[in-house]
This record gives sequence, structure tokens and C-alpha cells, in this order.
Amino acid sequence: MTTEDPARDRSWLSTLGRLLPGRSTRTAPAQDDLYQQAEALILGGPRKYSRTDLVATTGIEADYATRIWRSLGFAEVGDDDKVFTDGDLTALRNLMELRADGLVPDGLEETVARSVGLAMAGLANWQIDMIYQLVDYGHNDLTARQIIDIGDEVLPLLKEMQTYVWRRHLAAAAGRLLTGMPGQSDTRELVIGFADMVGFTRASRQLSPAELSALIEEFQNVTSDVVAHGHGRVVKTVGDEVLFVADQPADGAEIALTLLERLAESPTLPELRIGLAVGPVTSRFGDVYGEVVNIAARLTTNARPGRILVDRNLAAVLENDSRFHVRVRRPLAVRGYRHLQSWGLTRARNSDIRRQSTPESS
Repeated sequence: MTTEDPARDRSWLSTLGRLLPGRSTRTAPAQDDLYQQAEALILGGPRKYSRTDLVATTGIEADYATRIWRSLGFAEVGDDDKVFTDGDLTALRNLMELRADGLVPDGLEETVARSVGLAMAGLANWQIDMIYQLVDYGHNDLTARQIIDIGDEVLPLLKEMQTYVWRRHLAAAAGRLLTGMPGQSDTRELVIGFADMVGFTRASRQLSPAELSALIEEFQNVTSDVVAHGHGRVVKTVGDEVLFVADQPADGAEIALTLLERLAESPTLPELRIGLAVGPVTSRFGDVYGEVVNIAARLTTNARPGRILVDRNLAAVLENDSRFHVRVRRPLAVRGYRHLQSWGLTRARNSDIRRQSTPESS
């Protein structure tokens, strides 16, 4: 249940609405008409249907439609509220077709919708913030009509760009899947890496919002560049931490070492601590799960600033690679693992260096 127009609970539409000069809770008819034009521009058409209308038109179960809507991240609406557009109707029919073809497995529809909704919400908020800066900062003399015209020009470009990027990622993901073993598409041998900025919480208290935003942006730019260049993939970033994967142990090690070096060169970014582990990992809806992920996270928490800790399996692989030097550390007592063995990873000084077996403190 909502007290305001449900469609305007969608943050990007609400933000765009705030751009309209003088817009308030009670708007003049002409100005409200401009807002509706902006909304129709983004949604691809005006609001025409209620949930009752969609159920009657498509034959979909009302409870199922409600659960999918919520899973996508949208606020609850009344059964008779005229909230939905022709685009919503088409999307619902497409979902029913995918469901009938078995492409959306039974019992996973809400999980799929939740994953798509989270990804798209982040993308939409970033895009509308970008448009907001374009039309608001330093452009306060723009009229509402001009703002809508800018949206009319920008939105198709954004759509084309994100479709292009989606197809490239789809092709890359398909390539990784086709090179795997049949029947094992969900589980693969991967290097899991966590990179965490040291002292971020303390530093963030001393920064202005603009400085904090710039710090996070620089961190994410550096990590994305290093991981991509090192043949890895960023799974997700959560503020001061990035989770990445690599197919090859040497690639994961090189990414970690380069990240330390790049942040050490930055006058603004704090030091990193990194944990790496290798083994079977389950991938679902863009995230990764399994004991290997847990071990990499524990190693990261226990690494000293500017250091990399790796697990036993990765150390065993890297000890014969002349580019790297791995040294055993004292066992760690961490939650879930009484004696978690770890090795410190550095670059080898020469090609003859191999793993040493003398324990040292971490």
C-alpha cells in the first residue's frame, strides 16, 4: 500500500521529476503534464493498466504477478491503480513465454527477477544521477521542456550502449561456459580474490561527501582496470571491498600483486589487504559461493596492510612459478576454521626463489 502515486516511487522517475522547475507535491496542470511526458518518455508510453487489467488480459496468476513485481524491487501497488504501460504488458507476456519454454526454471522466477532488479536498479540510479548532473549543475536556466528534449536524445543512446555491453558480456560468459565440462556449468575451478581498503571506515569520517565519492570512484576505476587487464572479472564491489575471480592461478596472483602496486602509487587511496584462494566455486546469478569464497574472505580479514595471503591450494600451484614467491605463515584461528593455513605472496626476486617452509607471523 502506498499513499502517493506508486509509479513515482521508482527512484529514477522521482529524481527526474525533481528536475522540473518549481515542482512540488501539488503541481500546476501544465507542469504535471510535463512530468507525465517525462515519465512516458522513460517508460515508453503512458500508464494505462491496473494489475487487475494485466491479469485479465494475460491470464497470469495475480499472486505470481505480484511476487515478480516485488522481486524486481518495485513498491506495492493497489489492484486497481493505473500504474502499468504497454511495456509492462509486453514484458509480462515475454516472461510467460520464457516460463512456458522452460528458460526460467520453476521455483527460481523470483530469484531471477531479484537478480535482474538489483542489477538494473544500480544501473538506473547511476544513469539518472548522470543526467541530473547534466541538466542541473550549471544549467539551472533549462526549462522543463528542454530537459525532456535532452532525455529524448540521451535515452536511446544509453539503451544502445547497455545493449552492446550486455551482448559482449553475454558472449564472454558463453565462451567460458562452452569451454567447461558438460553438466558442470554451475561449478568451476576458480581463483577467488578479495581486496579490502585498510582503514576505510576511519578515513571516511574525515572526508566530505564529494571527497568520499571521489575516493570510491578512484578505487573502483583502479580495481576494474587491473582485474580486466589481468584476465579476471569483477564479481561485485561493496564500498571499500572488491570481489574478483580469475580462471588461472597465475592470473589471480598477478592481479593481486598489481593491485597492491597501483594503490601504493596513489596519493589518495589507502593500502589494500588481499586474500586469494582456489578451488571449486558455484556461480549463480552473477555471484559466487562455496568454501573457497569463505576462505578467501577469512584470509583477507587477517592479512596485514599491504600484504597478500593465499590458501594452501594456491600456494602449491604458485610455488613452481618463478614469477612468484610464497612463504608459509603461522596458522590462523578464525571463525569456522581452527587452524587455517596461509602463505604470504610476493613477487620473486629472481627465478630461483621457491616456496620456503619456515613459518613466520602474519
